[in-house]
Amino acid sequence: MNAIYRRSKRILTLAIIASGTLVVSCKDSYLKPEPLSFYDPDNTFNEAGGLRAALVACERNMRLEWYGDAPPMVTEAIFSEVAVEGTTDKSGPAQNMNLLITPDAQLNSGDYNKIGWYWEEGYKGVKYANVVISRIDQPKNYKDEAEKNAILGAAYFHRAYRYYRLTQQFGDVPLILEEIIGPKLDFQSTKREVILQKMKTDLEFAEKWVPVVTDKGTVNRGSVSHLLTKVNLALGLFDDAIKSASNVIDGGQHKLMTNRFGLDANNAARNVIWDLHRPANKSLGANTEGLMMVIDRIGIDGNIDNGSNIGTQMMRNTVPFWHNNINTPAGNRGTIDTYGIAIDQVSSLGRGIGRVRPTYYSQDGVWDDKKDLRHIKGNWTKMEDIVYNNPALSTTLKDPFYGKNLQMRNDAGVLLTIDTIRCWFDWPNYKLFIEDPSRIQPSGGNSDWYVFRLAETYLLRAEAYVWKGDLTKAAADLNAVRTRANCDPLDASKIDIGVVLDERARELYFEEPRKTELTRIAYIFAMTGKPAPNGKTYSLGAFSDNNYFFDRIIAKSDFYNKGVKTRHGDEYLISPYHVLWPIPQAAIAGNTQGIINQNKGYNGFQNNIPALTSIPGK
Repeated sequence: MNAIYRRSKRILTLAIIASGTLVVSCKDSYLKPEPLSFYDPDNTFNEAGGLRAALVACERNMRLEWYGDAPPMVTEAIFSEVAVEGTTDKSGPAQNMNLLITPDAQLNSGDYNKIGWYWEEGYKGVKYANVVISRIDQPKNYKDEAEKNAILGAAYFHRAYRYYRLTQQFGDVPLILEEIIGPKLDFQSTKREVILQKMKTDLEFAEKWVPVVTDKGTVNRGSVSHLLTKVNLALGLFDDAIKSASNVIDGGQHKLMTNRFGLDANNAARNVIWDLHRPANKSLGANTEGLMMVIDRIGIDGNIDNGSNIGTQMMRNTVPFWHNNINTPAGNRGTIDTYGIAIDQVSSLGRGIGRVRPTYYSQDGVWDDKKDLRHIKGNWTKMEDIVYNNPALSTTLKDPFYGKNLQMRNDAGVLLTIDTIRCWFDWPNYKLFIEDPSRIQPSGGNSDWYVFRLAETYLLRAEAYVWKGDLTKAAADLNAVRTRANCDPLDASKIDIGVVLDERARELYFEEPRKTELTRIAYIFAMTGKPAPNGKTYSLGAFSDNNYFFDRIIAKSDFYNKGVKTRHGDEYLISPYHVLWPIPQAAIAGNTQGIINQNKGYNGFQNNIPALTSIPGK
């Protein structure tokens, strides 16, 4: 594995020299070839292995969305109804979206947000894929046409994956379909639908040629069909979405995990939901549910920062700041995150800082079955499950609450924490607990992570059936996921798009890019004019002013636009135009010979020109 990633780093460097990006294309220095031993694109890509290594660069960058402190997935979560940014001790984090989310703001920092990361890394992924696509005929050592087409299909997948995300995050964006080998300053926005149609065509080719079985962490046919399903839905092609999803569900290679397996399989206190999300189990051959995952092991290239292991840091980002700012009813500090004490809770909970703060909706409101394995004690942790563990309580302070369960208020109704946003919330421990032996205070160690999982494929097909009005088949797919979690099935008459989104929230918390999927669904309501669960209809012409994305967030979130403020004084605000993120101003300003359009609601929108409605030369 290490050798593969070292090789990918070399190819990645070569790709940067060979191709400009929308961020740096105006700087000729980035395009000036520099000698790197005997490696250069014309030599390296003479063999099929060189192109495969370039695909590893795509896989490597895909991993970065979930890893490290303040990973980009935090930004996807907080632009939705499932969570908000929980950092409350300073201004800067994305809480007041109206004030902080502008084209020229800081858009790529853990202290602010990672919108700019998605733009830059999205186009890096496009760039690496285009190197492979443009040079697919260069090697002369293919075993056969099938090997060549499999490599091309995998590159199409990676390019489509980035463009699917970019078009739901930013809308109309520049479409780049070939390797750029010189300065280019005349990019122009292309209509979202045109881009998605091209990605559909490419993925349909890939679906024929990418192997059914591949190494874990690489593109297989199931992951291609899964992504194609999302693209089909985004285009409003519901029959096509059903077909591509059925190719995965009925293909025989992938099955929902319904029986115990892997690590802890013989531990009767655990269950299949726990098994499914154990780091050691995600890439097991016995796990037939994972379609696409990213691989994360200690020491692989890209997972070391200043000599330290990055890992997921999942617990740091998503677990509450439970070990501080919480007092006993007697007024003493109640919790600490120290090893080796009589009541050591940091080993089982991790040390969190509450960056991803779930809403009431995702903690309580969405849960409709008390038997749900995803929400039972042991898998799900409530603050009241934690106990006061500060040793001083039992020694010097003689506090009678030592060892007793936490409580939010005392008998007089007085809050026992100064920060209920950051320090007091419940979370899915089964998914977010990742052992971290490399740190004294565990933040969340190394773990593979699901990108696509068959449970989501079922929910995508269920959604497609809802759009078509076939609620019986929609219920069957949705209930396949529910009953695996020990829930009672829902009656077909209860199913609508909102119910599908609820099930996604229960099953895919911090797996799915929630903002991306919510915007995609908002687009479909606007494209079709179908009534939403709230009774409203929407149109593309007023998309940035009136959309289902905003209405659902306001209906479900107990933070946004409700007058809620952090203890630093920042208010949680969001607007309809946040359905699309701002195009970073640096990308627009550096594109001196063309126009990259800005989204409505942001400064620069007034300079837009009509986006391209076709692919030049096609």
